[in-house]
Amino acid sequence: MTNWLNPTELSSWLSLAELVVKLPAALDAQLQRDSGLSHFEYMVLARLSEAPAQSLRMSSLAAISNGSLSRLSHVVKRLEQRGWVVREPCPEDGRYTNAILTGTGREKVTAAAPGHVGAVRSLVIDRLDADQLEALRAICGRIAAGLPGSTCPE
Repeated sequence: MTNWLNPTELSSWLSLAELVVKLPAALDAQLQRDSGLSHFEYMVLARLSEAPAQSLRMSSLAAISNGSLSRLSHVVKRLEQRGWVVREPCPEDGRYTNAILTGTGREKVTAAAPGHVGAVRSLVIDRLDADQLEALRAICGRIAAGLPGSTCPE
């Protein structure tokens, strides 16, 4: 027997469903327009820029950038062709491959960051007060913790 959503649950679900479709599209549009990057490409470059030695195993990078290893491999290939990333065998274990941010890759993500942060602020952060931001963090963390492959603590 189906446990149908009541009106409050349905309204909450539809609001979330709209957000998970429209917010990534808006962020992607800003990055494409201002920097020629997709949101996923930006996330890959940003995660590498934050990593020690600007290097991560491809499997770790896929997990923290919320993409499959296959999708990441295609994106990293494009980023390599642009000179922003290189791939090399992992020095600790040659069975793995590391993605490494290049100097021009760092320049690219550094140039793209202000516009992206501005979009995040205008679309999300500045619309909420401090209590709402904390509630958003807690709610998103709780939902994400129940998803397959999540790295978020509840």
